[in-house]
Formats: sequence, structure tokens, C-alpha cells
Amino acid sequence: MQTITFLNLSYSLVPLIVVWFFYAKWTKNTQEIPLATIRMVVQLLLIGYLLVFIFESKNIYLGAFILLFMVLVASFITLRNITIQNPKEYGLILSAIAVSGFIHLGLICYFILDLETYDPKYIIPIAGMIFASIMNVLSIAIERFYKELSYNEDFEQARNSSFKASMIPQINSLLAVGLVALPGMMTGQILSGIDPMIAVRYQIMIMSMILSSSGIAIVVYFTLKKKYV
Repeated sequence: MQTITFLNLSYSLVPLIVVWFFYAKWTKNTQEIPLATIRMVVQLLLIGYLLVFIFESKNIYLGAFILLFMVLVASFITLRNITIQNPKEYGLILSAIAVSGFIHLGLICYFILDLETYDPKYIIPIAGMIFASIMNVLSIAIERFYKELSYNEDFEQARNSSFKASMIPQINSLLAVGLVALPGMMTGQILSGIDPMIAVRYQIMIMSMILSSSGIAIVVYFTLKKKYV
């Protein structure tokens, strides 16, 4: 695989600076993109070193802690993007992400991949993709839900509209894959020398699970919200 030098990697910041310029000018927020970029770089560098240790240790308790940490952080990030921020709302988000995420993670690891023992090199990256996707879609759904409610719509109308809007990017990804874009996981596997047809199977698994896990998380969230809030 082609090695990327730090100098070459810095070129990726050029278009980002352009986006930051207009984002700062139009939203009056000069700090969000630089801070997010710096945090992304630091987090990825740290996780790169950490993953070497995690993949070698194969400690199931460490793996369980990492998965729990992922769910807690994903729930917090989802909460920060909506107007209603309280412990009850966090609990609903946490429940939705955990229920849907762990169901799909179990389905992938123990039925599709047929893993007999805990293997962090499969479980941790796949869990990351699932939880991140749920986090993004659920953020859109909840944010849209509260906007729809502000227009004096009832719960069911707001829920239905937000569900449809939040699933648009996921459905578009399924429609465009192979025609407009080659997904990241598939591309990475091909670049690393994996047979393209094997890479395709993995990508089908991931895209199917991402769509269904996101959708089920939204269903769980609104079911709990209608029942308990």
C-alpha cells in the first residue's frame, strides 16, 4: 500500500481551510472546524497506538470497556446536537444506541462472520462503524423531530417526518454504491490486497447493518419517548 508522508497529508488541509473560511464568515463561528480538526487528528493518532495494544491483548474485559465507552460517547455527542438536553433524554438516546448497536454487532460477529471467540480486530472496528452511523442518523432524526413539533405537529407526524428525513443519506448510499462511490471499507480492503469479491461481501454486510441499525435505533428511541416521556 502506498505510504502517505506527513507533508503529503498536510495537503488535505487546503480545501478544509476554504470550508473553514466560509463557515466562519457565514455562521460567525471561527473555532468549531479548527477544534474539530485538531481533535480528530489527536484522537486518530492516539487510537492508532492504542489499537496495536488492543489487537494484541485480546482481553475480553478490555473489549467490553471499549464498547461501553463507545456507546456512552456516541450518546453524549448525539445529545449535544439537540435542543433538549437532560438526563432523561440522554437515557433514551443511550438505550436506542445500545439496543440497536449490540443487536447488530452480535448478529455480525456470531452469525455472519461466525466468530467463535472474542477477536478485537473484527469486533472493535465494526462496532465503531455501527455506533457512529447510529449516532449520526439519530442526531438528525431527533433534531428534525423537535423542529417538526415546533410547527405544532403532533407526535406521530413529527416522528414520521423525522424518520424519513434522517434515513435519506443512508438510503442514498445504498442506491449510489458501486455506481457513484466505492465505500471506504471496500476500498481499504482492495488497496490492502484482499480479493475484490471478498471485499464486496464485507461491504454488503456493513451497509445492510448500518442501514438497519440506524433505523432500529430510531424506532427504539421514539417508542421509548412516546411511552415514558
